[in-house]
Amino acid sequence: MGQAPFARDAGTLPAKGWSAVFAMSLCAATLVASEFMPVSLLTPIATDLHLTEGQAGQAIAVSGLFAVLTSLFIAPATPRLDRRALLLGLTVLMLVSGLAVAFAPNAAVFLGGRALVGMVIGGFWSLSAATVMRLVPAEDVPRGLAILNGGNALATTVAAPLGSFVGQYIGWRGAFFCVVPIAAVTFAWLFLTLPAMPNRTRADAFATFKVLRRPRVPLGMLAAALFFLGQFALFTYLRPFLETVTRVDTSTLSALLLVLGVSGLVGTSVIGRILQTRLFGALVVMPLAMALLSVALIALGSSLPTVAVLLAFWGLIGTAAPVGWWTWVSKALPDDAEAGGGLMVAVVQLAITGGAALGGLLFDHAGYRATFTFSALVLVACSVAALLSARADRATGER
Repeated sequence: MGQAPFARDAGTLPAKGWSAVFAMSLCAATLVASEFMPVSLLTPIATDLHLTEGQAGQAIAVSGLFAVLTSLFIAPATPRLDRRALLLGLTVLMLVSGLAVAFAPNAAVFLGGRALVGMVIGGFWSLSAATVMRLVPAEDVPRGLAILNGGNALATTVAAPLGSFVGQYIGWRGAFFCVVPIAAVTFAWLFLTLPAMPNRTRADAFATFKVLRRPRVPLGMLAAALFFLGQFALFTYLRPFLETVTRVDTSTLSALLLVLGVSGLVGTSVIGRILQTRLFGALVVMPLAMALLSVALIALGSSLPTVAVLLAFWGLIGTAAPVGWWTWVSKALPDDAEAGGGLMVAVVQLAITGGAALGGLLFDHAGYRATFTFSALVLVACSVAALLSARADRATGER
């Protein structure tokens, strides 16, 4: 595939293109906030909908599953649809999802709304990079992508503590309803700034999977899957752990989640320098460190000051690590980064789904110790897979 499919569209004014990039950043922030808001609202959701906390945690699993399916098949399923119309349609779907979840009378409607947001997540992230490449000059694409992912980082920082804080005053339904007006603003902004973007690529339902034929790709994708599986097996059930083991109130819970988020921002700001020279070293060490943190939370979970420190390190490493895996994609597949990125989206969402689902089953039937131990074991396996991937990468480079 050449550069033509992603060339900047004729007639796009520079200012308008950048405005569209910022609108997409707002869309990314809203999506990420929607995806992970259940983490901080798990207990009230479960109580209101008459579910166990493990069953309520499946809200993340459901959105992840539909994100996987959409990311793999949205391009071949919409070969003749203008990408402007597709992105606007996804934004409307985000608004509908917010309404469905906020006014859900039962668990089925709630999970249906979560399925819709999963579809938006998969579709948006699959189209996002190519869209930015058509909105701004080629030399400014890295800056555009940085702005786009800035919305992601910001939402990752504030979604959980803000959801917890807002939820205690207007309820979990009110917290989810906040997505609706933001989605409406995003739609209007994109409608005014996105140019017509007819699809210029040929549909191939299997293109994403072809990158697995590369010798070093399967191990790397496996390691990435294990990382997100282990991370979200624990992260999804932090609130019930903090409430029942550390015994925090809602205000303290919000403060702890904010500590986790702010430390994540710090992690993403410094990880770039490390990855420039120590990519595989970081990919091996980070999951191993998180496994140790999982074990420490089991042993020291009743001490609030200790838990605060442990969560700060969890956020520092856990938010920075995905940057490492996206950097690996760019280095492992420099000539096919789009297909590799599509596969990575599917791998990440499937792993999040598996982590939330398996963690929930363990949490309900064996308690938090089983869930956190499972997280630690999977993260150790990730570290081993990353080490094997590094060796395969070196072996490939020596040929």
